[in-house]
Amino acid sequence: MIFLLISILLLDQTISQASKIKARKHSKRRVKEKDDLKTQIDKLWREVNALKEMQALQSVCLRGTKAHKKCYLVSEGTKHFHEANEDCIAKGGTLAIPRNNDETNTLRDYGKISMPGGSEFWLGVNDLVNEGKFVDVNGMALQYFNWDRAQPNGGKRENCVFFSSQGKWVDEVCRTAKRYICEFLIP
Repeated sequence: MIFLLISILLLDQTISQASKIKARKHSKRRVKEKDDLKTQIDKLWREVNALKEMQALQSVCLRGTKAHKKCYLVSEGTKHFHEANEDCIAKGGTLAIPRNNDETNTLRDYGKISMPGGSEFWLGVNDLVNEGKFVDVNGMALQYFNWDRAQPNGGKRENCVFFSSQGKWVDEVCRTAKRYICEFLIP
């Protein structure tokens, strides 16, 4: 009788342990399935967001101009340098940064067409961090400059750069309100 009772208890304990092991395996499988599902959902969201960005970029290119694997879009109004830069970033781009003569000519021509009567606009160039060392808005050193005569001449007071109607660069006080052109890279 005691033997039978012990056997029943051992059998019950074995069944209980087996159930726990099975439940753990089932739980691990569920966790893996959830992780796989989460990975698939994340991938789909990335694809949806990439599609949205591409559609937004197409809209920008339709309203602006496209050249040199970039889209350019002129602002509606004027802003200080920092506000203009933040606006371009919020739209998925940066302030325009001409990297060679071709881009300079494209920006000059687009500015003249888009802003008749005054095509000065902010560029994504400044020397805010290190006086006299002009970099792009991402902090990267520039290989190309197109300074107007006697420029830059503002010293510590003029740390931001605008593009003149002649396509030349001029340093200016960053708190000056100017139009601006945002630049978007085409993937």
